[in-house]
Amino acid sequence: MAAEITRASTIGELRAAGWESRSVRTEIRDNVLARISAEEPIVASVLGYEDTIVPQIANALIAGHNLIFLGERGQAKSRIIRSLVELLDEWTPIIAGSEVNDDPYHPVSAYARGLVAELGEQTKIAWISRNDRYGEKLATPDTSIADLIGEVDPIKIAEGRYLSDELTIHYGLVPRTNRGIFAINELPDLSERIQVGLLNILEERDVQIRGHRVRLPVDVLLVASANPDDYTNRGRIITPLKDRFGAQIRTHYPTEVATEVAIILAEAEIPEINGTEVRVPRFLLETIARLSQFARQSQRINQRSGVSLRASISNYETLVAASIARAVRQRDVIATPRPSDLVSMLPSMIGKVEIEALEHDDDEEIVLALVHTALLATFKESMPIERLGEVIGEFEDGLAVEVGAALPASHYEDLLDQHPLLNEIVAPLSGTSAPERASALEFLLEGLYLSRRLSKELVEGVVSYQSRS
Repeated sequence: MAAEITRASTIGELRAAGWESRSVRTEIRDNVLARISAEEPIVASVLGYEDTIVPQIANALIAGHNLIFLGERGQAKSRIIRSLVELLDEWTPIIAGSEVNDDPYHPVSAYARGLVAELGEQTKIAWISRNDRYGEKLATPDTSIADLIGEVDPIKIAEGRYLSDELTIHYGLVPRTNRGIFAINELPDLSERIQVGLLNILEERDVQIRGHRVRLPVDVLLVASANPDDYTNRGRIITPLKDRFGAQIRTHYPTEVATEVAIILAEAEIPEINGTEVRVPRFLLETIARLSQFARQSQRINQRSGVSLRASISNYETLVAASIARAVRQRDVIATPRPSDLVSMLPSMIGKVEIEALEHDDDEEIVLALVHTALLATFKESMPIERLGEVIGEFEDGLAVEVGAALPASHYEDLLDQHPLLNEIVAPLSGTSAPERASALEFLLEGLYLSRRLSKELVEGVVSYQSRS
């Protein structure tokens, strides 16, 4: 916005500077089209939706529709909604002192109308940022009309005002977001009475508060989120309010392993430990991503609740933490997770999913089976299958290898030095450091075991791999 406009301090100065009033939908539409013209992203910092969800969002905003996002947990619904704030103008003028962001040219509150009637072009204005034009509420069964719309302020009554005076109203979240975006998370959890009140202020532009009818033509883009099972199957949304959403956008989890890996790397918070560098092999990153993707297809996992992206992120953080602990104990300067550390993810994974199991089933066994499935799938994608027969041949000739999460990286280095074929096979999967090579060797051995090419025996934390024959 031009600097001379933002320097305006009265309605007269604003008008002289050439500022024009727009509805919030027109403002957002103009900014969306400007981003499309400049080939800039409509929604920033959200991966995996570029070709599916983002075009739907753009179409809805250009059409001026209210939006509702349907999806299971952990599909970035809230992040997308909050990112829409960036589509508002950076600064917007309001009548100074207004509680409802009154448009200087078209005030809606009694306070602002009275001020303009008295002072005219000399009415003071203030400038608010785009963040001040965003409101959000997590819907709960106890959400009230006072929260969303407003309530009679007893202090103002005590000061001598009448109940019929609109100035007695303490405005709720929706009016305070006038000329902006208002978001409701988990919309179906609003009681029907509150949904009716919300519909009235959006559709009829009025609301009754304790018998007092307030005419309040708020200009708000309504955006909501909901679980599709609650929204579509249980009849918990009144039909008129549901009809107010011009666009129903179904979010989804990443469909590609690479996308989930990119999200993990972008979102995970890895502690910085002095003297320790974290290096995570690509095959373990892909295993973590595949674990979540297999869980989303498993009949043993409650799919109505979903398997959040936060599960992948938490699993990654936990796996890294296990490698850091080992590096500190063994005085290694590089912390690299190993396949034997994957068991450390069980608490983080179990805490993020709802397991549908029979009484005799163990939660850890169900999740561990998914971990093994994910690791095996990654192994088949990563390993040169044509060379594995040579490795099996060495084991059939009597080779036995012992590994374990507590063993130092030097133990693995000795094994690789003694067996050049193993060294040759794992070299493309690892870096040059001993911890990375140790992880790659474990990956090779565990993959051969899971593909039924080797046998495995666990004794006091040490795993012995040997021929099945």
